[in-house]
Amino acid sequence: MEMSENKNFALIGVAGYIAERHLRAIKDTNNSLVASLDKFDSVGKIDSYFPNSDFFTEFERFDRHIDKLKREGTELDFVSICTPNYLHDSHIRFALRHGADAICEKPVVLNPWNIDALQEIEKETGRKVNNILQLRLHPSIIELKNKIDNGPKDKVYDVDLSYITSRGHWYFISWKGDLQKSGGVATNIGVHFYDMLTWIFGDVEENTVHISNQSKAGGYLKLKRANVRWFLSVDNNDIPSEFKKIGQRTYRSITVNGDEIEFSGGFTDLHNLSYQEILKGNGFGLEETKKSIETVYQIRNAAPIGLKGDYHPMCKNIKL
Repeated sequence: MEMSENKNFALIGVAGYIAERHLRAIKDTNNSLVASLDKFDSVGKIDSYFPNSDFFTEFERFDRHIDKLKREGTELDFVSICTPNYLHDSHIRFALRHGADAICEKPVVLNPWNIDALQEIEKETGRKVNNILQLRLHPSIIELKNKIDNGPKDKVYDVDLSYITSRGHWYFISWKGDLQKSGGVATNIGVHFYDMLTWIFGDVEENTVHISNQSKAGGYLKLKRANVRWFLSVDNNDIPSEFKKIGQRTYRSITVNGDEIEFSGGFTDLHNLSYQEILKGNGFGLEETKKSIETVYQIRNAAPIGLKGDYHPMCKNIKL
């Protein structure tokens, strides 16, 4: 692995599930975590990576500590953000105004106009917002993009996207089950798929939602070079029976003109790869993530039309 010149990181949301991938990536790229923040204090995993790092449960003390480090000559280079979706905008602003670049989990923000405002702050501060769009670095997805790019330029593909990741009752009590905080299921578990699809097949020309509720959503996207039927769910009952029988709680499938794209593996090191690219100045910025944020915003605010038109086959099993 290529090592970078040592940089100083802070991490907001260190108690969360995804935060450990960021801790590992910071360590594996030979950098330092100077401080982290989370209102929850079950963060013993820090010891495996940065046992001497400072930790705070109150934002005000964390903010003051970052100021103190700067006065003492320790510059903050990056702030990694792993907090609930609705807090990303505020925490990105914190990073930029402290003279650091931001590395933010998906979705970078919930609304398109938030991106416009953040781009203004980027100009004011000279810092950059990097979004984790790890599917763009997955070998199978890169292979698919190369195949489409090198194929007939006027060909339009038929794509089916299915992603079911079972969640228990806790999910709906947590911020993830709150539409105002997570953006709903299509935003929370789907935004990086929409990014990947538009990255490969071009801009959205039509966006239709067939079904949408707290636990699942399905719809149709007409892209420049693809007709996409999509279905997303956190309900274990939606797992196909043949997979449920063997105890599988996650089902992920993408077919292009009927051919399955195998990408179930290969996710382990994608955050490390993301950090390597960001440290080389090749991170995915606000302009690149803007299209997917516009897509999920439209989905979230659309009125579902029911089982009309070209809908995903899994929608037929849903009681409307």
